Amino acid sequence: MPMNPAEIEALIRDALPEADVTIEDLRGDGDHYAAYVVSPAFQGKTRVQQHQMVYEALQGRMGNELHALALQTSAPQA
Repeated sequence: MPMNPAEIEALIRDALPEADVTIEDLRGDGDHYAAYVVSPAFQGKTRVQQHQMVYEALQGRMGNELHALALQTSAPQA
């Protein structure tokens, strides 16, 4: 069963409470999303580490309920 955008956002916000999270359904099929995540927790982290933090927040749903996620992450700009 596909995930809805609110569920994806809630999982990310639970793990990264100060994050600004935007989820976009890319195809309207509930399986292909884009996530834009800006979080102070990403400060000093590489892009790979930032993505790992988001994937960890999804608690193993990536590749299962969540088929595809285009991910853009960054720390807030000063």
